[in-house]
Amino acid sequence: MNVSIVIPTFNSADTIQINLNSIKIQSFKEFQIIVVDNNSTDNTIEIIKKNNFPNIKLLIEKDDGIYDAINKGIKISENDIISILHSDDFFNDENVLQNVVDTFNQDLSNDIIFGDLIYVKKDNPNVNLRIWKAGSFIKNSFFKGWHPPHPSFFAKRSLFKKFGYYDLINGNSADVELMFRFLETYQIKSKYINKTLVKMRYGGASNKNISSIISQNIQILKFLKIDKNLFKICIFFINKFFNRLKQFVIKE
Repeated sequence: MNVSIVIPTFNSADTIQINLNSIKIQSFKEFQIIVVDNNSTDNTIEIIKKNNFPNIKLLIEKDDGIYDAINKGIKISENDIISILHSDDFFNDENVLQNVVDTFNQDLSNDIIFGDLIYVKKDNPNVNLRIWKAGSFIKNSFFKGWHPPHPSFFAKRSLFKKFGYYDLINGNSADVELMFRFLETYQIKSKYINKTLVKMRYGGASNKNISSIISQNIQILKFLKIDKNLFKICIFFINKFFNRLKQFVIKE
């Protein structure tokens, strides 16, 4: 099996090199990189080109948001497994792709592999803030405020063709909706890796401020179809609160 790494970019010059460095050191080399750039006005593209990756596609054009860019990248990808690595995220160590591919190969009936994520400071990615331990998927978990970290979510490319791409109508919760659709709605078989796969800078589109966090959760409640059920809303937020609290006390 091989991997397509989709990287959506827009004026990412300050972060893209760390992202690319984490790809460059991977022990598993059977990957392609697909950069979908939203007409950056800084030197993002120049930095990417200077890295001289042998198997890279660059798509530079206006997009309709980050999930539109990701969809474009997936559609022109060629490899078996899709990895979404945002331009300010990076792989945790040199064995991430090898661990993911090995886990897929151990049981070919698994179509999704996901693991853990560490939040790091936006201006100093060497400082860990908290760890998101996902744990295995259990049916109906999404209704209790659970979902895997999207940057640590690896899916077979064939799933997107069969079950659909990111639905732009869901705004900045399109990632959660897609994982819900794959895991809950279609019950696609998955495997959890008890390892940190990706580090994510705190302050992204979905968590940069209170307003974006509230907006995302409202969207999630809507596609879960529990936005009018007060009891289920309470269960959702109570569980989500305690899941978030654990991120501050769990050590890697």
